[in-house]
Amino acid sequence: MAENTITAIVPDIYEALDVVSRELTGMIPAVTMNASAETAGINQNIVVDVEPAGNVGDITPAMTVPDPTGQTSGSATIQITKSRAAEFGFIGDDQKKLNTGPGYMSTRANKIAQAIRAVVNEVETDLCALHTTFSRAYGTAGTTPFGTANDYTDAAMSLAILKDNGAPGSDNQLVIDTVAGANFIGKQSAVNSAGTDSMLRQGVLLDLAGMPLRESGQIKQAVTSGTGTSYTSAATGYAIGTTSIPIITGSGTVIAGDVVTFAGDSNKYVVTTGVSAPGTIVIAEPGLRKALPASATAMTIVAASTRNMCFNRSALVLAARAPARPEEGDMASDVMIITDPRSGLALEFAMYKGYRKVRYEVGLAWGVKNIKPEHTALALG
Repeated sequence: MAENTITAIVPDIYEALDVVSRELTGMIPAVTMNASAETAGINQNIVVDVEPAGNVGDITPAMTVPDPTGQTSGSATIQITKSRAAEFGFIGDDQKKLNTGPGYMSTRANKIAQAIRAVVNEVETDLCALHTTFSRAYGTAGTTPFGTANDYTDAAMSLAILKDNGAPGSDNQLVIDTVAGANFIGKQSAVNSAGTDSMLRQGVLLDLAGMPLRESGQIKQAVTSGTGTSYTSAATGYAIGTTSIPIITGSGTVIAGDVVTFAGDSNKYVVTTGVSAPGTIVIAEPGLRKALPASATAMTIVAASTRNMCFNRSALVLAARAPARPEEGDMASDVMIITDPRSGLALEFAMYKGYRKVRYEVGLAWGVKNIKPEHTALALG
């Protein structure tokens, strides 16, 4: 609807953004925004190219050029799965009553602020929920990162997982909860000596080895683990890189998102497919870092923990657009798109006029996906 305008409330929208932009939404600016989302409908696949590892072979001199080895290109799909709106409305008599108190314009601005906050926080929550798809983990359950003065081990070892898994050397991100953030601010002297304005930017505390350290209010805390106990791997033996591992003898649940270890292997693996009884679990790519022997090997589920998230920007994708409207238009009187300057999300504002009543909406359609688990890691807390 090209003729639509919403100029009457633009000052209120910007006033509202001033309030809402202080929310800690460190995940949204740290991930990849997918530009193809504009053309996709709800639950329609957006296909992303994922190429296999390169072929390496011996160089053998010859008078003919050897044929290149064939490769099968892979893909990952992203979908817009949600179309949501935070809404509110007024009737004429309510507006008159407000104008004898706090003022209608002020109240409307505050409602806009809360609507923006609600939608942005839902997106942030969905991104933080991707912790169940990450590759491996570092840290101790129940021990908040950065608890020792001037000790950056938690960040360094999380980044080491990305490096070992072959992630790019640039644009890696670490997003932590506010408890870990408090440790970092209170105990790490680099925060006070960095000579940067990063503390004033949304969710950014500092750059560590080129990795921005951000805070999010939606990082999953005290994530409950499965009830599985006494499980061992099958006595078959499993090579480095194996992702499907049969477990036997034990009982209870192993759930998606559980962090597990195997005796003799210090790596902490994230389960992507669990079981409720002996069966086959699946751990995230790139799979086992150390081969399991051809004997029953005890598996332990890590206790409930906070899931701080370390990842390369390209691994996590946010596909977002304005909610779709019919080409013929709908009953909206005014519509405009405005970008939240802190999260970077382009939100749609719409006004619908009814019979002596008005409805406002702040809307967004979105979906999230971890398309490269190898380039993601958890920092437990």
